[in-house]
Amino acid sequence: MRIGVVVLAGLVLAFGSACSGSESEESQAATTKAPQCAAQWRAGWQQLAKRVGVAVYCPSWMPSPLDAKIGGQWNSDGAAVGKDRSYLVGFLWHEAGAGDVHVNFRAYPGRTAIPRCVDTLTTGGKTRRRSIPCFSDPRETRLVRGRNVTVYTVNRDADQWHVLYAWRRKGTLYTVSEHVAPPLTFNKVMRNLDRLVETAAIVEPTS
Repeated sequence: MRIGVVVLAGLVLAFGSACSGSESEESQAATTKAPQCAAQWRAGWQQLAKRVGVAVYCPSWMPSPLDAKIGGQWNSDGAAVGKDRSYLVGFLWHEAGAGDVHVNFRAYPGRTAIPRCVDTLTTGGKTRRRSIPCFSDPRETRLVRGRNVTVYTVNRDADQWHVLYAWRRKGTLYTVSEHVAPPLTFNKVMRNLDRLVETAAIVEPTS
């Protein structure tokens, strides 16, 4: 499959000023009620945490009509885990003529660098491949529930046409992204991503 650079064209990027602060996720959790993974979703996320050997972020809220049940009706492919233990869990609703709602969760255990993707260019009948960042065009850094989140608006692979939030915890890079497509506007996607990060619950691996 051709992986190209996709720019969120025609969108007005109306970001507020970057948030600042030194409050950690753990210290903030001590002063506010920590979110809880929904009971009907927890088993799949707990199994994923055990499989990859690091904590995962289980959403306690999802944009309608999605839920976050791994292996459920909106997640027919389960959790895709690579040899390096990186994972992708996607949830998709699609209706012809009405658009779609598509949310992806990723993590890269033991790595904090932005992953690389292969970009294929064909010019003059010749094909050239190059390695480029999978997430680029960082537009803002904001503090969401003690997590220093970077907002990326040019993304690739399964995150094409998505706005993506990325943050780091204990040596691992985590991301959540959502597709900008009808019936959702860019601003609505941003609000959804804020809420997804704000309400995500940490699920630690069990022995």
